[in-house]
Amino acid sequence: MKTGLSAGYTPRRIKHLATLNSQQKDAVQTMEGPVLVLAGAGTGKTRVITTRIAYLLAQGVRPENILAVTFTNKAAREMRDRVGKMVGKETANAIILSTFHSFCARVLRSNADAIGIRKNFTLCDSADQSSLMKSVLRELRVPEKQVQPSAAIARISLWKNQLLTPEKALDAASDPWEEYVARAFRRYEEQLRRNRVLDFDDLLLFALRLFQENETVRKKYAKHFQWIMVDEYQDTNGPQYGILHALAKDHRNLCVVGDDDQSIYGWRGADVSKILGFEKDYPGAKVVRLETNYRSTPEILNVANALIQQNIQRHDKELKPALESGVPVMWLPLFDEMNEASYVVGDIRQSHSLGETRWKDYAILFRTQTQPRAFEAELRRLNIPYKISGTRSFFDRKEVRDLLAFMKLMENPDDEVSLLRILNVPPRGIGKTSVDKMLEKATEEGVALGRLLLEQTALTGLPEKPVKASTELLEELVALKKRGGSAGDLVGMIRGLIDLVDYRREVERCYDDPTTLDIRWNGVAEVVNFAENHARTTPKASLNTFLEALALDADDQEEEDEDERDAVTLMTLHAAKGLEFPRVYLVGFEEGLLPHARSAAEGNVEEERRLAYVGYTRAQRMLTVTWAEQRTKWGRQTKCHASRFYYETTAEPLPDGWMASGQEPPPRPAHKKKTKTGKRRATSSRASSRKRRS
Repeated sequence: MKTGLSAGYTPRRIKHLATLNSQQKDAVQTMEGPVLVLAGAGTGKTRVITTRIAYLLAQGVRPENILAVTFTNKAAREMRDRVGKMVGKETANAIILSTFHSFCARVLRSNADAIGIRKNFTLCDSADQSSLMKSVLRELRVPEKQVQPSAAIARISLWKNQLLTPEKALDAASDPWEEYVARAFRRYEEQLRRNRVLDFDDLLLFALRLFQENETVRKKYAKHFQWIMVDEYQDTNGPQYGILHALAKDHRNLCVVGDDDQSIYGWRGADVSKILGFEKDYPGAKVVRLETNYRSTPEILNVANALIQQNIQRHDKELKPALESGVPVMWLPLFDEMNEASYVVGDIRQSHSLGETRWKDYAILFRTQTQPRAFEAELRRLNIPYKISGTRSFFDRKEVRDLLAFMKLMENPDDEVSLLRILNVPPRGIGKTSVDKMLEKATEEGVALGRLLLEQTALTGLPEKPVKASTELLEELVALKKRGGSAGDLVGMIRGLIDLVDYRREVERCYDDPTTLDIRWNGVAEVVNFAENHARTTPKASLNTFLEALALDADDQEEEDEDERDAVTLMTLHAAKGLEFPRVYLVGFEEGLLPHARSAAEGNVEEERRLAYVGYTRAQRMLTVTWAEQRTKWGRQTKCHASRFYYETTAEPLPDGWMASGQEPPPRPAHKKKTKTGKRRATSSRASSRKRRS
C-alpha cells in the first residue's frame, strides 16, 4: 500500500468529474508521477486543481498527506472554500493548502533549532523593510536621490530570489548604482540578523537551506507530503523551485499547473524556464494541455493566439473558444492621451446608458502607473464611479502600523525597526538626538537597541531620562506579554496594550477633526476585531500566530467594500492577471509603453508580449485597444507609434517611419494571413479618428 492511502479504503467516483472536458479529466485522474498541466487563460485551471484534490481524497489519499501551494492568500482561500464544498469543510481544513510563504513559515517554526533561528521569529513586512533600508542607506551615506529605498529593496529581493548572496551581488555589480545596492544588501542582511527578524524572501531561503542541509528534516516532509500540487507554476522562482524539488524528488508525485504564456513577473524573480524545463527536470512527466477557453469570444481568442505565437520560448498550444461568435476587436488610434481618455470614458458612458451593463463590467488596463491620470480626470468629470486597484492597504495606516510595532516588540524586543517607530509614540520625551546616541552605543556593542536597554549594560554616557523612559516601555511590554501569554487571551492582551501605552491619546493628538478621529480610532478597533477572529478560528492562537497571519495577508489584502462597489476598474496589466471583465479597454498600446522601453532595451520583449496577451485575454465579450499618436512627455508633445504587438497581431505591414523602442526594428511578422478582427477594424478606426480630430 502506498504511503498516504487510507488502509482498507475503497476508491469511489466523484460527481464533479461529469462537469469536466476530456483534457480536464485527464489532468484530474492522473494520480501518480510528475504531471504538467498547461492551463491556458480561461480554461478552468482552478476547477481542475480543486477537483483533482477531491479525486485524490476519493481514491483514499489522506488529506494531511496533500500539499497544495499557490501565490496569494486570496487564491488559497478560494481553493479551500471550493474544496470544502466538494469534500466537507473539516476534510478541507486538514489539507495543507496555502501560499509558499505560509508553508515555509510553518516549516521554520517547527524546525527553528535545526536552522539556527528563534522559534518565535517575527516578520519584517514591506513597511519595516522600507524603514530599515532608509536607515542602512543613511549609515552608508548614500542619498535617497541616488538610491531610492524602494528600488533597493526590489533589487535585493530579486537577488535573493536568484539565490545571490551580498558578496556575489557585489562581484556582479555592473555600475555604481548596483554597487551601492549590493553594499546596502550586505548591511541590510546584518540588520535583519541583529534584529532577529526575517523578511518574506528569507522564509523561502531559510526553508530551502533547511531542506538542503538537513536530510532528516527533508525526508520527514517528503514522506509526509506524498501528493504535491502547485498553482501558477510559471511564477515560481529559484528558492520555490528548490523547495518543491526537495519535497518531490523521492516519490515524484508532483502536479504543477500553469501557463508559460502568462509568465509576467520576471522582474521580481519568476523564472519561466522552470515551467519550460519541467519535462527535463522530471523525465517521463505527463503533459496535459487545457486549451478550451470558456471566458472569451472567438474574435478575442483569435488576436490572442496570433500575438502569443510570435514568442519563441513557449510550449506549443492554442486557445480554442467554447463561446459563440461576438463582436470584432476594435483597434483605435487617437490624437493624444487626452483624446484617448475622452473617447474611452465616453464610450463606457454611452454603452452603460443602454441599461444592459453595470459599471463594474468595464475595465481600463494600462502598462504604467502614470497612465490612469487622464482617465481619472475624465471619469470624475462625467461623475462615473471608478476604483483603482492597488489603493492604500488597511495595513499601511499609521494607527495600524503603530499597534503592529508595539505587538512585535512584545514578541521580539530585538526588533529595532519596530522600537524606533514607537519609542516616542505617544510622546514620552525621547528626542531624535537621544535616539541617535542610544543607537550609536548599540552599534558599538553589536546588539539591538532593545537588548542593550533591557540588559542595562554599557549605558554610561547616555541621556538618563530618555534611557529610563525607553527601558520602562520595553519592560512594560515584556511584562504584558508574559501575563497575556500565561492567560492565553489574545484579545485581552491587545486591549491591555492599547490601554498601557494610552494609544487613544496618540490618535487624539494626530487628528483634530472629530470625523477623522473616529475613522482612525475605528482602525484601532478593527485590529482588535482581527485578533478576535484569529483567536476564534486558529487552533493554539497566540500573539505570534496573529502577527504572522497579518504579515502574510497584508500584501494581497483588499478592502472588502471595494470588491463589491459598482465601479469602473482601472488597473495595471500586472495586477489584472487572473481576473476577467465583460468589456476591456487596453490603452496606451504604443512602442515605449507596451513593450516598455526599458524592457525592450534589456531584451525582455517576450515577457512584454506575454503581458499584452494577458491584457487581451482578460476580456470576455468586448476588447478595445487604443493608442495615442502623440503623447506629452516632460512637457513636450512627442510623436508615438503603435506597438509592434499591433502589427504582429493583425499582420498589417509596418508603416514607413515606424521605429522600434529599445532596439532595431523587429522583422516583419512571419504569418501572412490577415485576421478578420484586425486589419478591417483598424482601417475603419483610423477613419473615425480622423473625423474626431477634424
